[in-house]
Amino acid sequence: MPSTPRNRTVSRLQPFASTIFAEMTALATLHDAVNLGQGFPDTDGPAAMLEVARRAIAEGVNQYPPGPGMPVLRQAIAEDRRIRYGLDSDPDSEVLVTVGATEAISAAILGLVEPGEEVVLIEPYYDSYAASVALAGAVRRTVPLVASGDGFAVDLDALRSAITAKTKMLIVNSPHNPTGTVFTDQELRAIAELACERDLIVLSDEVYEHLVFDGLTHTPMASLPGMRERTVTVSSAAKTFNVTGWKTGWAIGPRELIDGVRAAKQFMSFVAGAPFQPAVAYALTNEQPWVVELRQSLQGKRDVLGKALTEAGFTVHSGGGTYFLLADIRPLGETDAGEFCRALPERIGVAAVPVDVFADNRDDWKHLVRFAFCKQDHILSEAARRLHLPQGAAHP
Repeated sequence: MPSTPRNRTVSRLQPFASTIFAEMTALATLHDAVNLGQGFPDTDGPAAMLEVARRAIAEGVNQYPPGPGMPVLRQAIAEDRRIRYGLDSDPDSEVLVTVGATEAISAAILGLVEPGEEVVLIEPYYDSYAASVALAGAVRRTVPLVASGDGFAVDLDALRSAITAKTKMLIVNSPHNPTGTVFTDQELRAIAELACERDLIVLSDEVYEHLVFDGLTHTPMASLPGMRERTVTVSSAAKTFNVTGWKTGWAIGPRELIDGVRAAKQFMSFVAGAPFQPAVAYALTNEQPWVVELRQSLQGKRDVLGKALTEAGFTVHSGGGTYFLLADIRPLGETDAGEFCRALPERIGVAAVPVDVFADNRDDWKHLVRFAFCKQDHILSEAARRLHLPQGAAHP
């Protein structure tokens, strides 16, 4: 008699076997819903950048590039950081090209944190952080953001209390996914002081660094006093140039930290996609006006979605950056965002994701839903129309 199938996945990864994005996308497809759950744009990036990639393929740039990344891209990354932030990095030893920001995050944790050491996350957090900590055999500790006006703020006292003698790394994400919060200079400086005081490595996820609205500015963690030597900064081309499928990211930091990231990365993917690297280098050097237009466009899209959600009865939290807005479902008489999101595609034909899946302290976040606004105008308009349908009405 055949044995009963059993789960062979190692226990530390079993909680991450599936994602909310796959579940919500499947429901959106089943019910022909407008999918505002997953954060990817539905338009292409700069035409000239795309042409550079096409030309690279045609000219034979299709084999393994150098392990750290093509020199042309590493130099462009370093020069972009110097021009925008005044931060100097050696492109040969302090810049590493990765398969997207997600690989850079995983490689940084795997290469710099020993099993049993602690990593502190600010929740709600991007879901790969927790999975990467588990992969490393490290211990995850979390500190929640707290409500502040119509947005969120870092609870600095709780953050200080969460750090123990075993804490090795603190992960900071600003602009923040999923809340859209842009941490203030005061918050970032306080985090920097704490990192220096407790001798922590900081992994700074800055993939939304260009997508900051309302006249706010992005402050890199590495630019703050005492932080250059202890910060690994992660970013990518995905959100900046609308090429999430290219999976071209990077990690920047002092050599002694980047050496650890590289040690892990080279046995994960070995190298990143060759023909995309000269194209991203071109974009970083030549397409900043396009990025400014993208930022302005996204701010307008955020406002359209925010107005639609407010008129539909949600309480909407301010979003200073990223692709996302959070909406409170309690004014609608709802209390469980998971149940609400699983029913929404069938009820009105719109898909979103519950925020509590990005947190350990799930009860603190179960009333909030994340909507993505990085979609074409007619898609957002249709979503807005459907959000105004009476609850329970069938959508077309």
